[in-house]
Amino acid sequence: MAVLPRGIKAVLAKSPSDVVILSSLRTPVCRSYKGGLKDAYPEELLSVVLRATLDANPNLPPAAIDDVAVGVVLSELGGSKAARMAMNHVGFPNSTSLYTTNRACASSLQSVALVASQIRSDMIDTGIAAGMESMTRNYGSRAIPTAPWPALLASDVQDARDCVMPMGLTSENVAERYDISRADQDAFSVESHARAARARESGAFKDEIVPVTTRWQEVDKAGNKVGEEREITVTEDDGIRVGASLEGMAKLKPAFKSDGRSTAGNSSQVSDGAAATLLMRRSTATELGLTGSIIGKFVGASVVGCKPDEMGIGPALAIPKLLQQLGLKNGDVQRWEINEAFASQAIHCVRALGLEKAWEEGKVNPDGGAIALGHPLGATGARMTSTLLHGLKRTGGEVGVVSMCIGTGMGMSGLFVRE
Repeated sequence: MAVLPRGIKAVLAKSPSDVVILSSLRTPVCRSYKGGLKDAYPEELLSVVLRATLDANPNLPPAAIDDVAVGVVLSELGGSKAARMAMNHVGFPNSTSLYTTNRACASSLQSVALVASQIRSDMIDTGIAAGMESMTRNYGSRAIPTAPWPALLASDVQDARDCVMPMGLTSENVAERYDISRADQDAFSVESHARAARARESGAFKDEIVPVTTRWQEVDKAGNKVGEEREITVTEDDGIRVGASLEGMAKLKPAFKSDGRSTAGNSSQVSDGAAATLLMRRSTATELGLTGSIIGKFVGASVVGCKPDEMGIGPALAIPKLLQQLGLKNGDVQRWEINEAFASQAIHCVRALGLEKAWEEGKVNPDGGAIALGHPLGATGARMTSTLLHGLKRTGGEVGVVSMCIGTGMGMSGLFVRE
């Protein structure tokens, strides 16, 4: 059984048994129903990042990739058959296996952790951790089960019933319980858009984004087709609001309760996208002559449960657990990617973790977060991993953390090192 390193020196040290990363790519993340990927299929987006992974690693034979784990939340049949079809469609051999995983918003970070565990246990040598989601196509039930066992809905256990509480109401609970004002949420959201807009304008995302050529059909407000379907190539995230302002945010009505503090503007966007990260044992990379392609390594992950009705606090619990198990402290981390499911919970987590100064200095979500970039549920963890690794390369930092809250009451975090 692999033993995790403890202390910053051990975390940064290189070992033949390390789980290293050779590429980490994503599609643009686009607004559901209105954005550039609204007519794309989730498995279509997956096929793009899987093919791009092969193209980015031309000296790696496709047959050397043992397994592919795909995080997905909303797709029919858990996405497993369509994902396997997409993998075969773009040039992987039948000897490469595939499975899907669903830990809600952390699904593709879970894929990273699972592939890493497979490598550490000698089950595989090389694998891809991916994620895909089309919330345009599959968000009809708002991610709430339509026909669960009735006894659960009438359960005497409040926490059981709260597992299907709409996410927006959990955001309101966090805002009320931890004193997160509407003004603070709006200000946080404006800053998220400003950071994302700067990053997009400067080309900061260009190395992590793979263009997607797909179909696009204009429709009117009633959903009727307008004109002919046409082919488009999507190259950038399209949910970023350039010039987002406090005045504009203040005009938005509460989205989840009449006297609430969470709005469409200070909540994450419903989005479409996919991402994929290639992982390998360091000794395998050496044997294949691929050490020059290593961009980082995966060190470890943690997951923790919390009350379902305040699921947004998850990162504030998962990150300390991760740092403790690795013998690290906040100051050892140069970049934090904390998912902005809602401004309420993101602000609470920053405060609870003592990261206010890091946020102000641009070490937390320096290129914006899900409020500006979007949150394609199954793909978010892998998207954040890509943004983290490429961001560390640009800024020169070494250690980074990805973390997110998870519906039904959980948090997950993962720690990575740039090389």
